[in-house]
Amino acid sequence: MSIFPPSKFTFKPNLFDYSPKQQGYTFPPEWAKHEATWLSWPHKEESWPGKIEKIYEPYCQFIKIVAEGEKVRINVKDETMKAFALAELEKVGIDLSQIEFYFNETNDAWCRDHGPAFLVKENQKAVVDWGYNAWGNKYPPFGLDDMVPTKIAKAFDLPLFLPDIVMEGGSVEFNGAGTILTTTACLLNKNRNPRFTKEEIEKYLLEFYCQEQVLWLGDGIVGDDTDGHIDDITRFVNEDTVLTVVESDQLDENYVLLQENLEKLKAMKLKDGRSLNIIELPMPSPVIFEDTRLPASYANFYIANAAVIVPVFNDANDEKALEIIQNCFPERKVVGINSVDIIWGLGSFHCLSQQEPGI
Repeated sequence: MSIFPPSKFTFKPNLFDYSPKQQGYTFPPEWAKHEATWLSWPHKEESWPGKIEKIYEPYCQFIKIVAEGEKVRINVKDETMKAFALAELEKVGIDLSQIEFYFNETNDAWCRDHGPAFLVKENQKAVVDWGYNAWGNKYPPFGLDDMVPTKIAKAFDLPLFLPDIVMEGGSVEFNGAGTILTTTACLLNKNRNPRFTKEEIEKYLLEFYCQEQVLWLGDGIVGDDTDGHIDDITRFVNEDTVLTVVESDQLDENYVLLQENLEKLKAMKLKDGRSLNIIELPMPSPVIFEDTRLPASYANFYIANAAVIVPVFNDANDEKALEIIQNCFPERKVVGINSVDIIWGLGSFHCLSQQEPGI
């Protein structure tokens, strides 16, 4: 396994001289073919206080659907956690030949943010291990999570890139043609990278995700403890089309901020000068638990090989959202899975998963 910059250096070289972009790698969009989906088995009761036992059934249903088209690779602490996971998976009748376990202990389950970012170059894969600090040091400890990408790179003997910056997978969205979409509320938050300017952060994004352009939205939805992850508000479905959530109730807390993001999207241009094709996606009614508004959003869907899995909330807009998303993915089935219990952890299926591209 090679580590970039090379570990033989006793001085700190220019990271960008050894960036994956300079070496010809790319970061495929989520809809590109996967070899596998990575997960970290949920075990932290503080993430779902009083509810963790209720999330396993929908979580395993999610895994079952993903496994219809690709491997599912699950991080677990030890044989005890593996046995528990297998027992839960067997309850939903899953094809266990599609499931692989890896003994990578984690602090929490949010693999989108602490998992490896996989790059590809011809017949080679590599891993980017971004820094991870649990969304601005909100939920310590997080040291085990921060080590996961490096452990996976070592296990698969893959080249490993180590940018000196905090970055979370849920904070960035890709069109597969050189464009990154993100939010100022998250990536410019001083609890992530206070020593870097916007321009410096863009440089890291472009060099280590191998892209050409960064487009910025503003705030995330109410209840999102990540400070505004893009995967709760706006998602690319092809290189020039986005699904973006809008709130129809003008008295709702999300109405103004989502309208502001919508106007920003309308003004954006891709690298070739094209405007975005914008498809509006409704929001569910507020999901409240113990006087806390949760970040319920249909935008937190996951694009797997065989399906697109969408969180639903026993809401009047569930079917409308599923129909809109299905129209964007005519070659995949769109499946809604009840996320009312999972969202108590302040995330859903996209937050829980990380794709590994095929080559």
